[in-house]
Amino acid sequence: MMIARGVGKCWARLPYHSNHQILRCSARCVSTWKVHLLPLTSTSKESRQQYEQHIRGLRHFHVSRPFFGEMKVVEVPPFAESITEGDIRWIKAVGDSVREDEAVAEVETDKTSMPVNSPCSGVIKELMVEAGAVADAPAKEAPKAAEAPATPPPAAAAPAAAAAPSPPAAAPAAPGPIPKTAPPATPPPPVPMSSIPVAAIKHSSFIHQAEVKVPPADYSKEISGTRTEQRVKMTRMRQRIAQRLKDAQNTNAMLTTFNELDMSNIMELRKSIGEQFVKKHGIKLGFMSAFVKASAYALTQQPTVNAVIDGSEIVYRDYVDISVAVATPKGLVVPVIRSVEAMNYLDIEKTIIDLGEKARTGSLAVEDMDGGTFTISNGGVFGSLFGTPIINPPQSAILGMHGIFDRPVARNGQIVIRPMMYIALTYDHRLIDGREAVTFLRKVKQAVEDPRIMFCGL
Repeated sequence: MMIARGVGKCWARLPYHSNHQILRCSARCVSTWKVHLLPLTSTSKESRQQYEQHIRGLRHFHVSRPFFGEMKVVEVPPFAESITEGDIRWIKAVGDSVREDEAVAEVETDKTSMPVNSPCSGVIKELMVEAGAVADAPAKEAPKAAEAPATPPPAAAAPAAAAAPSPPAAAPAAPGPIPKTAPPATPPPPVPMSSIPVAAIKHSSFIHQAEVKVPPADYSKEISGTRTEQRVKMTRMRQRIAQRLKDAQNTNAMLTTFNELDMSNIMELRKSIGEQFVKKHGIKLGFMSAFVKASAYALTQQPTVNAVIDGSEIVYRDYVDISVAVATPKGLVVPVIRSVEAMNYLDIEKTIIDLGEKARTGSLAVEDMDGGTFTISNGGVFGSLFGTPIINPPQSAILGMHGIFDRPVARNGQIVIRPMMYIALTYDHRLIDGREAVTFLRKVKQAVEDPRIMFCGL
């Protein structure tokens, strides 16, 4: 008797006189057939020998690979060349259902966070590393396993990393010494309410209003007044930011110069052509494009501010790549706008929007933040009036923008109210002298207040 099963052309021959049963298992529309023999009814020696021979030669066969119950291991993606390790942060827990290409974890590095996506749809069965564990490059960790959802997902279980070991039970207190004196006398009965002054009796409503304070779920977002503390491990990105900022203070001879600029003209420009700009290009004309373009123009006028010290040499760059500081929940990142000297306002606005969206979604790659010859930090979005930015190493200077506030200023011998902004330039005095720094900042001021000087090369 010939029997074929599933998909393909795989055949098995069974004895014609033997009793048999065909079982069919299905998983995700892929058929799997198995052959099982029932006990032989004939008792003749020849038939039994033939039956046993077929039993020894019989194999369960699978013509197509079954997916039911198959375990997929989720591998950590390859790291960039400049990154050697990162910390694992789980997004999904045991028992959670995941779709193909859905992020199940993140690898937090000192520069960015890389998502770890599931290779298939399924259910999380096991967390093979704990949260906060270090993943080395090349990644050989097996952080997760996913099972195809042929059956309903099992009940969610707490991840291994989330189950913190409970503290050991306190040892029972040793019995104290037997007192040698008699117990104190019973206190006198309370004074009747009629003899207590009315002012000393609290209203019963205060008792109902009493609340028990519990520690907040996230100490970084709330203070409830329980006088408790919580220690949280710094993320790898925050540690890297702290190290770089301190290295900048220890290495550079930082000095800051200030100026103020009148925002009337650029605000009038936005007001006059803002609607046309949005109608034609679909994006708004912001202030950042004016400052980025003005900085690039000033850098071409003062190449020393665009240079950097490398050991005993000075490296001058024939290009302008400006880093824009962006605050994210995980820390400060500085994506780079490249070749700004060849861009106009529209190109800069589009690039800023793209990089900002990547920063908000956590999809910035290391390549988006590598390099940069100059940095702009805009504290004005948070209402900052004045500040001294810190250089972003290995660069040599950084421009700090601040809030726009109406202030009285003198114009043509008259006191008028104008929207004013303080700007600050922090620079490495080992390379940049005061003349170059002040001249650079004044050029930025002039290019923002009157963009026509850039078109005229003044």
